[in-house]
Amino acid sequence: MTEQKRHDPEDGTKGPLDLMPLLAKELIAGGLSGGFAKTAVAPLERVKILFQTRRAEFQSTGLIGSAVRIAKTEGLLGFYRGNGASVARIIPYSAIHYTSYEEYRRLIIQTFPDVWKGPILDLVAGSLSGGTAVLFTYPLDLTRTKLAYQIVSPTKLGVSGMVNNEQVYRGITDCLTRTYREGGIRGLYRGVAPTLVGIFPYAGLKFYFYEEMKRHVPEEYNKSIMAKLTCGSVAGLLGQTFTYPLEVVRRQMQIQKLQPSDNAELKGTFKSILLIAQRQGWKQLFSGLSINYIKVVPSSAIGFTVYDTMKLYLRVPSREKTAVEN
Repeated sequence: MTEQKRHDPEDGTKGPLDLMPLLAKELIAGGLSGGFAKTAVAPLERVKILFQTRRAEFQSTGLIGSAVRIAKTEGLLGFYRGNGASVARIIPYSAIHYTSYEEYRRLIIQTFPDVWKGPILDLVAGSLSGGTAVLFTYPLDLTRTKLAYQIVSPTKLGVSGMVNNEQVYRGITDCLTRTYREGGIRGLYRGVAPTLVGIFPYAGLKFYFYEEMKRHVPEEYNKSIMAKLTCGSVAGLLGQTFTYPLEVVRRQMQIQKLQPSDNAELKGTFKSILLIAQRQGWKQLFSGLSINYIKVVPSSAIGFTVYDTMKLYLRVPSREKTAVEN
């Protein structure tokens, strides 16, 4: 009887979820979606980063060979190296990303009430939200990449923190602290330019494709988990394909200080693309893309599905209703 009253809007009784601010609900839904999705694909993310940054050592062995090497060198936990930093980044990143998407969407509708509320709206709101999330969480992404780049267990480190002339970090705090000491704020945001250049089209296209595909789902399947998984998979796949070379540039810029000093320094997004193509070949700009396809499909699918499901659970009002109330 109590449960019935809690869910009955007619009697005016409100439960904890009804009293929770809309912003808090969207932040929770977004954060959880990112955490679930990132952990599910962490092993593939580790191999992909090694493909992008340690070209000679890992590309020749292929996906299976690389996985075997990681298992032999670092054990099962090696597949999750850097995942702590990844999850620490992705929870606030995803929370900000999804929430700011909803906020930008509402702001655009309020500012331009006559605008066509179609896929272009999702493209613009998605692009802006992606850039906002990156600026707030980029140092953690840099840390995740540096930790994932390591192929030596931190337990084997000496006092100097060096192994085979490579800088090796002991964990998230150590990496952030030493990076800041070496380069200040600029050091913590090294590689942010190609990240922003890449995230604007990627985030925009991802939301564009997802929302556009959902519009074509028959009404009886609107709440279907399988329909959401399918739309999320295709959206992530298409969005990533168009922007992948920028991700390769970002990764190589992030670990540049860890590589031998005779490597040419990467400066500027588009100059770096040309330099990588000249020195390493055009194929390097798409190195790890096949692994990324395997990773992006479940990651994007899980992310969008968990977000939409959590919104239902937290009783987030529909966008149309929210827009009317505002």
